[in-house]
Amino acid sequence: MPPRKVHLVSAAKQQIHRVFDPYVAGDINDSQVKVAKFGEAFDWHSHPKEDEGFFVLSGQIAIDFRDGTVELGEGDFMVVPCGVEHRPRSLTVEPIVMMFEPTSTLNTGNVTSDLTVEKLKQLQFD
Repeated sequence: MPPRKVHLVSAAKQQIHRVFDPYVAGDINDSQVKVAKFGEAFDWHSHPKEDEGFFVLSGQIAIDFRDGTVELGEGDFMVVPCGVEHRPRSLTVEPIVMMFEPTSTLNTGNVTSDLTVEKLKQLQFD
């Protein structure tokens, strides 16, 4: 039986009810594909040992850096290298973003706040 196809945007719209609450879409070796809706502004943080990839599935986001901002729209992808302080935020209402990172990566990196999610939920697929 072949692996099943997944429509991440539909699954995220139906199952994710809070912004900045990442869900696991799948595991690939020692990494995870995570999906989240973004809100107005996340915490400034960095990941001392992990790179973090962002792929915008719907809407638009900005990723602020201490020396500038990068705006991403649907279909845009970027990697934030390990150790680089950043702050993601939405530019449209609840954009949906796919993130690629090691399984051990904490969403708030080197910071603990009300937005920290230590136990991730799994997206459910039909």
